[in-house]
Amino acid sequence: MTQAELSRKTGIRANTINEMYHELCERVNLNHIDKICEVLNCDISDLFEYVPNKEKTTGKNLIVESHGNRKKHNKT
Repeated sequence: MTQAELSRKTGIRANTINEMYHELCERVNLNHIDKICEVLNCDISDLFEYVPNKEKTTGKNLIVESHGNRKKHNKT
């Protein structure tokens, strides 16, 4: 199936489909994933693979600043 066809069948903008395909998006809309799975008759695990970060970004490596934003801990 082409990206254009998937866009037509899901109602998701073609540009959004293209960004997802090329792994250019930082966030994924869960409603979009639901529509894609419905059209492709697949499970979410067929679309995504978890690849662990080389350096952990949680736990002791996570600093929460006073204003609430998170900042990655720099090793010294």
